Amino acid sequence: MSDSVLTPHSALVYLMVIVAAADSKMVDAEIGAMSHTVSHLPVFEGYDRAKLLSAVQACNDIIEHGEGLETVLGLVSEALPDSLRDTAYAIACTVAISDGRLGQEELRLLEMIRHELDIDRLAAAAIERGIVALNRKLPA
Repeated sequence: MSDSVLTPHSALVYLMVIVAAADSKMVDAEIGAMSHTVSHLPVFEGYDRAKLLSAVQACNDIIEHGEGLETVLGLVSEALPDSLRDTAYAIACTVAISDGRLGQEELRLLEMIRHELDIDRLAAAAIERGIVALNRKLPA
């Protein structure tokens, strides 16, 4: 593992990757949420989208080579300024719920992210509630 520090943009991409892969598979809805996030959120203004695939691959390499989630979370935490930590958590929640369900793996990972990014419980609950509300569908 190199000692290079991630850019804030790459850190947000890494976070999306680990959340999407939390249940051992990335589904189309999660990939779509990642793409939409990078394309539309103001935090990604100025981000070169051509770097997205290489950032995803770099994150997967860290995980696949046994360095694990703790390493990725540490890199993410180092790269994010305090002002983007709640944004990062909201993005993680968006990707987590994008497939329409939250499994135990995703819930546990969100807890780890909350802890690593030092998001207090009240702020986390508000973010989670907002993301659920934004992703609600009309009853059939």
